[in-house]
Amino acid sequence: MIGLGILEGGTVSFAMLVAVFISNIPEAVAGTAGMRSGGWSGAKIFLLWLGITIVCAGASAAGYSLFAGVAPEWLAFVQTFAGGAILMMLANTMIPEAYEHGGKLAGVFTVLGFAVAVWVTVLEKAGGG
Repeated sequence: MIGLGILEGGTVSFAMLVAVFISNIPEAVAGTAGMRSGGWSGAKIFLLWLGITIVCAGASAAGYSLFAGVAPEWLAFVQTFAGGAILMMLANTMIPEAYEHGGKLAGVFTVLGFAVAVWVTVLEKAGGG
């Protein structure tokens, strides 16, 4: 999606980068904790996250280059599919796990995260970005 964002607008909004960063923190913490409890070394965990970072950067570059010249309808389809995939992952995995480990505060922090994303978007739009 970041590659498509660059393709459509020439840049990726600050709000999008903040939202991606914020949303990845709990996933990374949960994944790292699971790997630690499974006996993984710190170096092995770091190399895995580094590899994931490199693959994601490559996927962004691929999204930018492979979708150049694609009809807007197809870009909309890809974005809709990606959004649906994220919602499915959240509903099936992240939200139940967050509730199991965090209780009712998981919902509060979900709403706060959404509010931060909206706030950054509003600030960005108000600043002309």
